[in-house]
Amino acid sequence: MQFLDTLDAKHFHTEIPAKPMGKYAHFITIRITESYPLFQTDGELNKARVRAGVTHPEAISRLAMFKRKQSTPERLTGRELLRNYKIGDWEKCDYNVDFSKTTPDCILYGFAIGDSGSEKSKVVVDTAYSITPFDDSHLNFTLNAPFENGTMSRNGEVTSRINSQDHILPQTFFPSIVTLKDPTEAGFLYVFNNILRTRHYGAQTTRTGRVRNELVGVIFADGEIVSNLRWTQKIYDLMKDANPTQINSPDPLNEDDVLKAAQGAMKTLMNNEYISFAAFLGSDFEPLLSNVKQVTGDEIKLKELLTQANAESKDYAQKHILKSAEKGKKGSKKSAGATAE
Repeated sequence: MQFLDTLDAKHFHTEIPAKPMGKYAHFITIRITESYPLFQTDGELNKARVRAGVTHPEAISRLAMFKRKQSTPERLTGRELLRNYKIGDWEKCDYNVDFSKTTPDCILYGFAIGDSGSEKSKVVVDTAYSITPFDDSHLNFTLNAPFENGTMSRNGEVTSRINSQDHILPQTFFPSIVTLKDPTEAGFLYVFNNILRTRHYGAQTTRTGRVRNELVGVIFADGEIVSNLRWTQKIYDLMKDANPTQINSPDPLNEDDVLKAAQGAMKTLMNNEYISFAAFLGSDFEPLLSNVKQVTGDEIKLKELLTQANAESKDYAQKHILKSAEKGKKGSKKSAGATAE
């Protein structure tokens, strides 16, 4: 079943291949914070000391959004949809506890279950970095836990339940490239939909962590493209060198300026790549995005998409995962029997 009429079928496989076949779909994404999320390890915000830009060599500290902070919420969005429409072995899946090994989530995003098998992720996500420096992108808040009456004291005693925590500011921008290896059309749309739908990232996702994903394009290639850091640095260069400059610390960046610079930076960087690619950026991307929304925004088409993605994943699992696991068990039993004799 074909879902998209804006893309050439040559960009996709008809089934999920067992070996790497050199087809890559890169989702060119800007992640924009819309509340006060927490991307942290050991109680501190993640950050890195790097060069500000490609042509601006001064060193700055940038906020870092590690890969698992990005991929985990997106795969959970897909799992939620599969459960909602009761597609595939959704009842068997318990994230990080027990995987069905047959759903699009398991096959595309990977899994590992000790001696019971594993599958390498076909969705590649790397650490993303804020465009603006760390000092201009975070704020420290004091947190408290009041009593029932709403105050911090009761019967003359003041509670010690007071703490402070660094939070990332709203309108902080994280350029991020999500790569899907050897996509089928249904797998491509499954990952695309997860990126568009996911709204919360980082710690305490029930109360904060609101993030919006703005896709500025998709690039199909026969290899991997530039890193998130290189892209971020090039965006910084273009915005810093604009007349007048578009980076005025500590003021937040203008979203339109960021999206325009993101497209320009990617086009410039891709011109220096040594791979074959087809880029859908700017006005070339709009028909594709509209086409995707027609599919994912229609419940009937969305269920057809999820059903197709699940059928492809189940077929892959039957051929390359479950049979291999059965052979391994039979081999173990034969070895045990030989040892016993």
